[in-house]
Amino acid sequence: MKHKADIGVFGGSGFYSFLDNMEEIVVQTPYGPTSDMIAVGTINGRPVAFLPRHGKDHSLPPHRIPYRANIWAMKALGVKHLIGPCAAGSLKKEVKPGDFVLCDQFVDRTKGRIDTFYDGPVTTHVSAADPYCPELRKLAYKVGTDLGITVHESGTMVVIQGPRFSTRAESKWFSKMGWSVINMTGYPEAYLASELEMCYVNISLITDYDVGVLGEEAPVSHDAVMKVFNKNVENVKKMIIGLIKVIPEDLKSKCQDTLSTARLSDYRAKTFMPGII
Repeated sequence: MKHKADIGVFGGSGFYSFLDNMEEIVVQTPYGPTSDMIAVGTINGRPVAFLPRHGKDHSLPPHRIPYRANIWAMKALGVKHLIGPCAAGSLKKEVKPGDFVLCDQFVDRTKGRIDTFYDGPVTTHVSAADPYCPELRKLAYKVGTDLGITVHESGTMVVIQGPRFSTRAESKWFSKMGWSVINMTGYPEAYLASELEMCYVNISLITDYDVGVLGEEAPVSHDAVMKVFNKNVENVKKMIIGLIKVIPEDLKSKCQDTLSTARLSDYRAKTFMPGII
């Protein structure tokens, strides 16, 4: 492929273009079209690929995002490290709007989303025990704190199907379980990246308290979410750019070897791009 990048970014709501020397390209995938054209450019001389997960005009709701196509396209471009910023609601009083959370766990409450590349012929079971890259999380935490941003270095994201928000009863349940943030796009994006042996870090920007967390507060609205997101989008950009600058080209992580224990011994050494066996 002509275009290459070793770092990829999936943009969240309201965050689309920040690359130098940008060129938009189409990457054909076995899983259909990606959410939009992929912008390839540089940051501090580092080749980076950027894709708005909802599309430029936000035409794709969370349950309609082509997650497999998006992840496969990044892998085809040579991406090794994926940064996944997103807007999220808080399930804890101490996690406040405007804070960032670097999730280390997720709970999947979605339904019907295709969440694997491996439909055969090689049966593959990639562990989801630690779905986010610990090495990228460490780097992101230092970058964020150095910028003066309130960053929570770990947390569990519960991913709901969408497009509806939670009921008060659901929100109270999620909060009582001790989970930190709630979002609609976190699954299966991170897990699919793990299946293709890419490091993935989540940066959750907290836009609101989920309904039921503080009591009888007004239900969350899309307008309210966007107001907080837009107010803090510059911090998101600064953190992503700062993280890109400090990711070592030779970063080593267990994320890059997920397939070694995911198959029967006869197939352990067999590596392939799903869709082009």
